[in-house]
Amino acid sequence: MKTYPYLLDIQSNLLDDLRTTVVIPLLPTSLAGKAAITKLCPILEIDGRSFIALTQQIAGIDRKYLLKEICDLSQYRSEIITALDFMISGI
Repeated sequence: MKTYPYLLDIQSNLLDDLRTTVVIPLLPTSLAGKAAITKLCPILEIDGRSFIALTQQIAGIDRKYLLKEICDLSQYRSEIITALDFMISGI
C-alpha cells in the first residue's frame, strides 16, 4: 500500500462495537502533485512526513483490515471536520 500507506479512522469510539468503521485514505504529499483541494483534503503530519487526507474517498471497511494504530491525529480534528462538512454541504 505505497499509494495509501495509512487509513484515518474517523468513526466515533461510541461505535467501537460495530464490525465496520469509516476511514479516509491518506496519500503522501510527494505523490499528490497539484490535485489536492486544500479545504477538502487537509494536510496531516505523521512522524515528520506530510500526508493528504483524501476526504472524497471516504469509505466504510471491516475493522479486521485495520492494522495497529500508529498515532493520534486529534490535533487535526477541526480540519477533518471542516473537510467532511465541505464534502457534504459545500460550505
